[in-house]
Amino acid sequence: MTSLSSDLREALAKVGTSTLTGVLNRRGLRSMTLYDVWPMRPEQPRMVGLAFTMRFIPSREDMDGPTSTNRSLVQPQAMEECPPGYVLMIDSRGDSRAASAGDLYVGRLKARGAAGIVTDGGFRDTDGVFKTGLPAYHRRPSSPPSPIAHRPVDLNLPIACGGVAVYPGDVIVGDRDAVLVIPPGIVEAVAEEALNTYHYEEFAEAEVARGRSLKGLFPVASDEAKRDYEAWKKCGGKG
Repeated sequence: MTSLSSDLREALAKVGTSTLTGVLNRRGLRSMTLYDVWPMRPEQPRMVGLAFTMRFIPSREDMDGPTSTNRSLVQPQAMEECPPGYVLMIDSRGDSRAASAGDLYVGRLKARGAAGIVTDGGFRDTDGVFKTGLPAYHRRPSSPPSPIAHRPVDLNLPIACGGVAVYPGDVIVGDRDAVLVIPPGIVEAVAEEALNTYHYEEFAEAEVARGRSLKGLFPVASDEAKRDYEAWKKCGGKG
């Protein structure tokens, strides 16, 4: 998969990660949610895109110190090569002692049409990153510059991020709760089931608000609840 249709993007952004994790779990995929990775700001936009990956290894003074002439150019290269509509996924080994990126790098991603940036480390210049408007997810803010802890070594190979294996071209979804990975081969089926679940949960929420018991309503729907749900849909979500 090299792109996501607008309808698929819209569905994935609408249903949210809580619904998607349930759908993935029913398919036996239980390790798809990144651990200890959070939205940089709760009010930032939701994120949907395909994975473009970058990997850090630990820095070393002779290679990455202030007088070194061997600095890696992989990090700025990532900002120039991450395709529009993709999410730059960064393997920082869970190390937030130094930044994985800052506002200028993230601003360049935004200008080139990227869908987001994710690291299991930290970002610096977080006010500036937020101002770019690009969805950004990290472990915590980190002011020190990247070379203090990180050396970027390669692009668009399989990585680990937040304890999850991420392959180039995986589908990445992020919202206020989490970031998760969806294998591209099943994303359309996952989105369809998740959208159906989302609409049923809208119905269930309305019923609970009216005083209905959860018994036979959620998490397992009785035949009566299913009939009521179909009637609710026919009335345009009212009733």
